This record gives sequence, C-alpha cells and structure tokens, in this order.
Amino acid sequence: MIVAALATTILFAGCGKETKHEKAPVHVRTEVVGEEFGSDGRSYVGVVEEREATAVSFTSMGVVRRMYVSAGQTVGRGQLLAELDPSTSSNMSEAARESTQQARDMVVQTQAAYDQAKDAYDRMKLLHDNGSLPEIKWIEMQTRLQQAETALRTAKSGVRSAQAAERIAQKSLQDTRLYAPVSGIVGSKMVGAGETSMPSRPVVTILDVSSVKVKVAVPESEIPYIHENTPSTIKVEAAGVRIQGGRIEKGVQADVMTHTYEVRINVQNPARKLLPGMVAEVEFPTSLSSSRGGSQSSMVNGQWLMVPVSSVQHRADGTLFVWTIDQKNTAHRTTVTIGHTSGNRIAVLTGIAAGQRIVVEGYHKLSEGTRVAL
Repeated sequence: MIVAALATTILFAGCGKETKHEKAPVHVRTEVVGEEFGSDGRSYVGVVEEREATAVSFTSMGVVRRMYVSAGQTVGRGQLLAELDPSTSSNMSEAARESTQQARDMVVQTQAAYDQAKDAYDRMKLLHDNGSLPEIKWIEMQTRLQQAETALRTAKSGVRSAQAAERIAQKSLQDTRLYAPVSGIVGSKMVGAGETSMPSRPVVTILDVSSVKVKVAVPESEIPYIHENTPSTIKVEAAGVRIQGGRIEKGVQADVMTHTYEVRINVQNPARKLLPGMVAEVEFPTSLSSSRGGSQSSMVNGQWLMVPVSSVQHRADGTLFVWTIDQKNTAHRTTVTIGHTSGNRIAVLTGIAAGQRIVVEGYHKLSEGTRVAL
C-alpha cells in the first residue's frame, strides 16, 4: 500500500510540471524599416513667432463702449482700437471746468478787494507819515491790506488747484479712447463691448511681424555646431514661402526632458505672409552634419533609413537602441547611432538594415527576449 501511494504522488507531481503555462505574447505595433528620400542636411520642425508682442490696456477703469478692431486685423500706430463709456469722465470734466471758472471769478473779486485795500493803504500812509493819522487807524489799515493779500493768494491757489483737477478730468476723458502705440497685427482681443476694463487688464495684443523668428529645438549634441551666422533654409507651407534664414539666437538653458536647446532664426517678413504659430521646416546645410563627425553610411542614392523619433530609446549609459523583432517574433535591444531629424522621424546611421522590423508602439512593456504579437 505504501508503494502504491508513493507511485501515485510521483505521478501527480509529474503531471503538475507538464501543465505549466507559458507567458502570453505582448501586443505591440511594429514597422518595417525602409529607405526614404531626404536631404543630407539637418532638418527640424519649428514654429513662427512674432518679433515683439505689445499688450495694450486702458489706464482707467470703465465699461467698454465699443471695440473697433478684431483678431488678425492689421493696425497702424495711432489707430483707434476701443472706447470706454465716456459719460462718467465727461461729467467729471464738466464739473472740473465749472470749478475752474468759479475759482477764476473768486480771483477777480479778491483782486478788486485787494486793489481797494491797497489804494486806501497808500492814502493812509501819507497821513500816517505826516502824523495826521492815529496809530490805531494805521494798524487797522495794515491789517486790512494783509487780509486782502491773503485772500488773493488763496484765490489764485484755488485757480491752480481747479486747473490741475480740470487737466486730470480731461486726461481721464481722453483715456476713454484707446489708440495703438505701435503698428502690427492684432494677435488677440481679450475684452468685448459691455465688459468692464481694468487698468492692468490687456484689451488687445499687437504683434510686430515686420520680421519674425522661427523657433526650433536642437539636440545638445548638435548645438555646438550652430552659430550666429550658420546658414539655414526655412520653408513654411501655409504661407507658400521658402526663404533663407538670418541671424541666429541660441538659448543657453537646455530642456531637462528632451536635452534640446531653443534656437531662434531671424527672418525678414516685409509682405507679412509669415504669421505667428505657422509651422516651419528648417534645414541647416550638409556641413553641419559632417562637422559632427558622424557616419553617413546609411544613405544610399539620396535615401536614408528613417524611423519614428519615439522608437529610439536611451540606456542608462547614454547609448541608444531600438527594439527589433526577429523571425520568431522575439524582441531584442539593438544598439543604433542616429543622424538628422525630419519632422517626427530620424535617420539611423548604423545598427539596423532595411527590411528589419522595429517596435514603434508598446515598447515600454518589453524586456530582452520577450515574445510579441504583431
């Protein structure tokens, strides 16, 4: 009986080993590497930026009565943009004018009183000098003249204060009309008719596009080879423009995630065809590629092995790799070196060949030797 029980145990143990399940394959999306036409220069995707943006706002608070411009409209310096309801400022200005007039009338009255007091003072002085005027009368006359002088000074000071208040009221009335301080294109309109405008709240932004800048992100490995006068060719399909770039401005702080630097290329725009936000294709010359010292062995007859930029991964030691799939649908890390970018694709210089299959989506679920389902 003991022997039979032992045999039964061994039999079940053997069956347990045979029923062990294999891991299910990981689903990924792949792409067969092929040759694509492309320039042997460095290509980047950029965006057009305005030369300068000016935020325009009222200097006082009020309800917007009317807007005279809209987004995308070309405006000239001094052009009327918007207007506040002038009723409050108009009433203040009218009241200030009346106050000024009243102050002037007061000056006329006090001037007449002073003239009378001065005339009486001059006559009494002759009597006082001849000893014919009692001392108490002379003191009274001096006091009257001093009072008249004080009243006249006060009245003149009132005129100055009233005039200052009138200038402020007139300025407030003038400030209900907003004029363009510069020429350009209205980029955005932040306030509409009927809304309350605050002194610190922009009403519109005016973009100077007489010249523009094209911003591109350049990898840190290539930024040393781009200088202020590096030539560039810029193509903007939306505007139907292909133009040579001008002076280059290089950023000094890298993006911590992508390890790229912002580069801005100055471009003249006399016809105002290039507008902020347009996508541009920027190409630097072949000499930039060769100056980097990289191999160009993957280019044959003007064609490159191009793969999605996102498919190229980083190892901890800084080397680059892509996930390749062999004939048995098994994933492997394959070390590569890269070249120029064109849009969202990048040239692979070494490591893979045309016809190989690489993973373009789902690679975050892979490890070396993982079986995949295409």
